Amino acid sequence: MIRIGRRALLGAAAGAAILPGRAGAQVSFAGRTIEFVIPFAEAGGSDVWARFLAPYIAKYLPGQPTIIIRNIPGGGSITGGNEFAQRARPDGMSFFGSSASTQLPFLLGDRRVRYDYANWVPMIVSPTGGVVYVSSRTGISRGDQIAQLKDKELVFPSQGATGLDVVPILALHMLGLKVRYVFGMRGRGDARLAVERGDASIDHQTTPAWLTQVVPMVQAGTAVPLFSYGVQDENGKIVRDPSFPEIPTFEEVYRSMMGREPAGPEYDAYLACSVSAFAGQKPAVLPKETPAPIIAAYRKACEDAVRDPELIARRGDILGDYRQAVGPAADRLYATATSISPEARAWVRQFLTANHNARF
Repeated sequence: MIRIGRRALLGAAAGAAILPGRAGAQVSFAGRTIEFVIPFAEAGGSDVWARFLAPYIAKYLPGQPTIIIRNIPGGGSITGGNEFAQRARPDGMSFFGSSASTQLPFLLGDRRVRYDYANWVPMIVSPTGGVVYVSSRTGISRGDQIAQLKDKELVFPSQGATGLDVVPILALHMLGLKVRYVFGMRGRGDARLAVERGDASIDHQTTPAWLTQVVPMVQAGTAVPLFSYGVQDENGKIVRDPSFPEIPTFEEVYRSMMGREPAGPEYDAYLACSVSAFAGQKPAVLPKETPAPIIAAYRKACEDAVRDPELIARRGDILGDYRQAVGPAADRLYATATSISPEARAWVRQFLTANHNARF
């Protein structure tokens, strides 16, 4: 019989019912309402993602509870992360949907962060992708001509050096390209329009915008893809993105240009930020102190949910072509997306402070 500590049982009593049995502890959420905490306002990408997944997770949780979305916007998602860390009880009655803008401040050591991803356990991790591209006005027509850009000044319209744009900032630095960053963009849509107008020459876009807004530019001959950020395979290796398998990964381009594998603190920093922002962008987590039977029930529900025929048929623009990471795959992806070595953190903080006046 599984032994469950008195404190865990008392905490769970107000949440899921845990019924010890011969083969182990059984869990039931019958008649309960569970909160899926999202640190953003309604109708944003994370909110849409959560509202899509919630009914499928509820369908496969024991007792088929009701799952409602609780939005806690503010602080670029740090407010919601802090509140969940401070108030969530380890009883299975609430879980948290993180995102890149929650994870990157943690990786970079933002002083506002009061949460620690080591204190949470992933149930599912949803990837997305991204592509760095240039205007054909730069004089190249193919991505394999990237070396011709080394002597040119490229202009990158950015929302800020410590958000999603930290990923291309680090990548382009490692490739030795000369880039002038123009900060103050309100969104990636504004950045794309700056490239179209000729006010900027290089940009990056996430998968949905790439497929719907930039691919037509590529087809018209006005944009040229350079590299994607890739996805992690089952062994933790970065491989080509299934949404655009014709585009090489950053790692491939680096090897081609530099003649060696990327390595060292700068690559460790890039990899942590890249996976956090893209390949491991959206994990759903429970507090680590949650009783093991409840964690197991959630993880099993997520495994079943991603195999649900209706979810597969409806995944479309919300989940894309990406394999949803569950079970051990979720653990591996979560570990890469939410951890960084002290050396890599020190390097990236110093780099961003010295080159982009970043403050942490």
